Amino acid sequence: MTAGIALAAHGISLGGRLDNVGVALRPGEVTAICGPNGAGKSTLLACLAGLLAPDHGTVTLGDSDLAAMPPVTRARTIGFLPPTPEVAWDMTVETLVSLGRIPWPGAPAVEAQTAIADAITAMDLAALRHRPVSRLSGGERARALMARVLATRPGWLLADEPLANLDLAHAAALIARLRDQARGGAGVVLVLHDLASAMNHADRVLVLGGGRLLHDGPPDRALDADVIHRVWGVAGRWLGEPGARALSLEALGR
Repeated sequence: MTAGIALAAHGISLGGRLDNVGVALRPGEVTAICGPNGAGKSTLLACLAGLLAPDHGTVTLGDSDLAAMPPVTRARTIGFLPPTPEVAWDMTVETLVSLGRIPWPGAPAVEAQTAIADAITAMDLAALRHRPVSRLSGGERARALMARVLATRPGWLLADEPLANLDLAHAAALIARLRDQARGGAGVVLVLHDLASAMNHADRVLVLGGGRLLHDGPPDRALDADVIHRVWGVAGRWLGEPGARALSLEALGR
């Protein structure tokens, strides 16, 4: 894992989807990107991963311009899980996870085998390792695709709605794994629609609206009732204790 390197967007704009967004992300933290539909969340994540080039501004990894970085270096450092990942051809779970080692062709075989085994264990896939991907449920496939990302052992892990297809137990296990990644020094950036997950598990929340960065701070400030009212257009209040909060919502005008 290449940890400890900052990832930053410097005034990036892109085709009406992002408007002068600047943010410096810190390794060792879980950052959630939140906002209503069409806010620019996925676009920002793809720019941070180097998969979309902004029309204006730059994205940097440490002191390097991400756009000028050799693809293999970027692939080793940034692991990316898209919102609707696809598998181009049928293969076993173990083979799919092993694709995460492609950026490390010269690594010792034992290192690759350990990384693959650790990723399979982390995503509770040991019993499915020889099953073809075509025979997985949606949630099982989502876990296998996340394991592929984990097998790379990237310094930055970027995931778009990684909890969407998971049951409660596996969603909780993934959150715990992502927290472990951050404690180990990696940077974790998640697009989340579930504001309770962001409130309870993120160290920092970015709130986007209309392609602009509206709020940036700890969850209890970035997702307070006033922000939710103004950005999402609903009245809400947080219930419960820190780390186990639930959001009670009421649509405006009712």
